Amino acid sequence: IQTMRTELDSTRQGLERMNQQLGQLAERREELRMALAEGDSPITLKAEELEGLLEKRMAVENRLTEARRTVGDIDHAIRELETERHSAEQQAQNIRSNLERMRMGWQEMSVRRQTLQEQVGEAGFEIEALLQELPEQADISGWEQELEAIGQRIQRLGPINLAAIEEYEQQSERKNYLDAQNADLTESLETLENAIRKIDRETRTRFKETFDKVNKGLQEKFPLLFGGGHAYLELTGDDLLDTGVTVMARPPGKRNSTIHLLSGGEKALTAVALVFSIFELNPSPFCMLDEVDAPLDEANVGRFCKLVKEMSAQVQFIFITHNKATMELATTLTGVTMHEPGVSRIVAVDVDKAVELAAV
Repeated sequence: IQTMRTELDSTRQGLERMNQQLGQLAERREELRMALAEGDSPITLKAEELEGLLEKRMAVENRLTEARRTVGDIDHAIRELETERHSAEQQAQNIRSNLERMRMGWQEMSVRRQTLQEQVGEAGFEIEALLQELPEQADISGWEQELEAIGQRIQRLGPINLAAIEEYEQQSERKNYLDAQNADLTESLETLENAIRKIDRETRTRFKETFDKVNKGLQEKFPLLFGGGHAYLELTGDDLLDTGVTVMARPPGKRNSTIHLLSGGEKALTAVALVFSIFELNPSPFCMLDEVDAPLDEANVGRFCKLVKEMSAQVQFIFITHNKATMELATTLTGVTMHEPGVSRIVAVDVDKAVELAAV
């Protein structure tokens, strides 16, 4: 009974709260109804405002069209003025050129006038007195003819130079000196040309020998790396001093092609074969290979490792790799780890000692 009474009281209290909420919701509904009724007024105002703005927009667009038309007219006028300006500049340039030519001519005449004045002064005459004594019937062409006749008469007299013997001796000594210098230069030039020909001859011989040896090594190592096929070097020109070298390779099952038409792995193996051929010609104490086996499949990696193992008797290889099969080839492993971001750490392992420890 007590429980039922408690539930009855709770139910009554809940009913009172619901009645209160119902009253509040009714008031809220009335407020929303009034707000909804008042909401139509702003829409009407906005519609009127929008209509006014549309009218203003039409007016602005009309003004904009007119302004664009005006701008087009102005651009046309500017282009015409630009054409006129260009023509005026061309005329001004022509005038400047003519003025410069006239200035140069005036300067030339001034120099000639000054030279003539100096010549008249050196002859012991005065220009003012000569101009006064100059006859009114003076003719330049007649004077020129008379001057030419006097020149011919002087020429017929022959050269009369008392210092000619001394000048001849001086010029003879100079000629002998220049002849000796010319002989020395000719001899030096001939010696230099002979040296150049000898160097060219030796260069051609050495290049041909080196080319043949590298080509032979490539032909031997290419089938070892590819398990078949063949490759060779080809000269692109006839002159050994200017020719280029093309690598022709044919992996098993493919036609002859240049190295540029091969896949990434095939290019890598072909390059390895070429490099190893050069190493046989001129061995180096070290050879560093940076992830050469990255584009290779398992079979090619095995052939690559076999060739490196054979050549390691003459060359010490240092190679960077992520391939486990290649790592097995190494005698010493050096790993780079990063325990913390941005901090690298070197870990070195002696494979032979590691095997001995593992056996113990």
